[in-house]
Amino acid sequence: MNKEEIRTIIPHREPMLLVDAVELVEENKALGKYTIKKDEWFLKGHFPNNPVVPGVILCEIMAQSCSLLLVDKIKGKTPYFTGLNNVKFRKKVLPGDVLEIECKLIKEKEPFYFACGNTYVNGKLVVSGEFSFALMDN
Repeated sequence: MNKEEIRTIIPHREPMLLVDAVELVEENKALGKYTIKKDEWFLKGHFPNNPVVPGVILCEIMAQSCSLLLVDKIKGKTPYFTGLNNVKFRKKVLPGDVLEIECKLIKEKEPFYFACGNTYVNGKLVVSGEFSFALMDN
């Protein structure tokens, strides 16, 4: 899916739409992609003259990629974070980095969904974690 197709599935919009493309590789597994641009809103104050992508943004990118696995269930709903567990930040992410996000749904108990994700830059793991979210009616 490209960005236009993604916009038809999840409710996020710029500047909070943080997935450029996603490929559904299995029923419960997706590969997302996002390029960190030099003018991202979250880099302006984090940190001046030393821009680093905030960890919470990296978690949001993983969650948005994963929510696209729910293409048949998400219409008319909004995904809300309900938990983050075992999140590990291994390397800093900088402007110009291309993130490759691998995420997998591991359990669902509607309206709750549980997932895990790994994010890579140039094949190196930069963040991993488990997260949950709820799909709530708009």
